[in-house]
Amino acid sequence: MTPHNELRLLPWSGPDGKPCFLSTDNTNGHLSRLADNTEAIQLDLATELLDYASVLLNGAETDSEELRALATDLTEALRDTLRVAESRGHRLPPPHTDTHADDTDSPTLPAAAFG
Repeated sequence: MTPHNELRLLPWSGPDGKPCFLSTDNTNGHLSRLADNTEAIQLDLATELLDYASVLLNGAETDSEELRALATDLTEALRDTLRVAESRGHRLPPPHTDTHADDTDSPTLPAAAFG
């Protein structure tokens, strides 16, 4: 499968905070695997943080410092998660469209789908 976009947005920023990109045809190269592993870690951490946030917010009293730290951590996790989603979205193949017999772009379902 040929990637939709030849540049891959990496899950980290450069020293100046700007996005980093990888240009390669090898999805199994060292940097591609490192990016895949980093994305997986970021998504796992976001899941753990969300679970922690649910516990903290449903618990008894939480002081403002704890809430501020939680909001900061959630913001960073959301930023990472959105970057992963953007990167993966750019690597999806273009949508496949079939031309129907009546030349419409409308999807069709078999009659069995309606019971």
